[in-house]
Amino acid sequence: MLNLLLAPAAALYKLGVTFRHRLFDWGLLKSERFDIPIVCVGNITVGGTGKTPMVEMIVDYMSQHHRVAVLSRGYGRRTKGYLEVRADARYRDVGDEPLQIKRKFPEVVVVVCARRAEGIRRLQAEHPEVDLIVMDDGFQHRYVEPRVNVVMVDATRPVQHDRMLPLGSLRDLPEQLHRAHYFVVTKCPEPMAPIDRRILRKVLIQVAYQRVYFTRFESFNPRPVFPGEAPEGQFAPGRQVIGLSGIGNPKPFLATLAERYRLVADLTLDDHHVYRVGDVRALTELLARHPEAVVVTTEKDAVKLTNRDKLPAELRSRLYYLPIDISFIEDSATDFLQKLEEDVRGN
Repeated sequence: MLNLLLAPAAALYKLGVTFRHRLFDWGLLKSERFDIPIVCVGNITVGGTGKTPMVEMIVDYMSQHHRVAVLSRGYGRRTKGYLEVRADARYRDVGDEPLQIKRKFPEVVVVVCARRAEGIRRLQAEHPEVDLIVMDDGFQHRYVEPRVNVVMVDATRPVQHDRMLPLGSLRDLPEQLHRAHYFVVTKCPEPMAPIDRRILRKVLIQVAYQRVYFTRFESFNPRPVFPGEAPEGQFAPGRQVIGLSGIGNPKPFLATLAERYRLVADLTLDDHHVYRVGDVRALTELLARHPEAVVVTTEKDAVKLTNRDKLPAELRSRLYYLPIDISFIEDSATDFLQKLEEDVRGN
């Protein structure tokens, strides 16, 4: 019944997206090229596909060869226009993901601007030393034509079986995947059968030069959000944990906690959730109910929970985050990064 109600909205949404793309194809809306190489990391679905970990991986590698800057929209921020992110900024002013990237790479220029072309021009004017821009989440934007498009694809939600919003999770047309240069398929099962990879390659590749890489998220031992207040060290199997997440797709995060530890409770919130007093109260009550447990959250949520004045000492002493990286199947990360570097240089 719900699908019947959502189908007309999905059809209208698809019609609007299709018409917008036609305006770009006909030249009525303009895509702007820049003389500086731009690597865009995007997707065509809503929810977590691993864009931020991929941006971090590219920044980490490319910083060895380039003066890198990151450009993001700064989703969910309360400010407008162009803003350079500082490591001590408030996430409400710059967005949670740009702040996470800046704190991991304090020497890298990170800016937020909803109008990407305007942001690039100002970034070039204020930081002429930058010779490579990594654009976070701009594949469907089209006002900027990047040198390289890296598109993230969730293996648990194959695009060939998905539907347009709000009926499914597609926010852009699968036909637009012809503009991608690289596909990075995330959340692949372990093991992943060769035939499943062949099927995905056949679905995704529309142009001969496109490449597909298969990956999983690799998580590590939880780390304190407040070092020095919460004990550090290896978490033992069976450790009682309370999962806390405000991300697009929390299922893999919670599944990891349940597999490694004893997940006694969870507090699952919307993506880019703004934490308020009620959330802190709910966490405090869960900790009181489970006195042996600690709270484990995501890296993105940890960025939003670093204000000591707003968190009670008991919560600070039991608050951890789960670091994650992207792990390429068959050790193909080096191949991906080297080929990406060749494309950036125009080889």
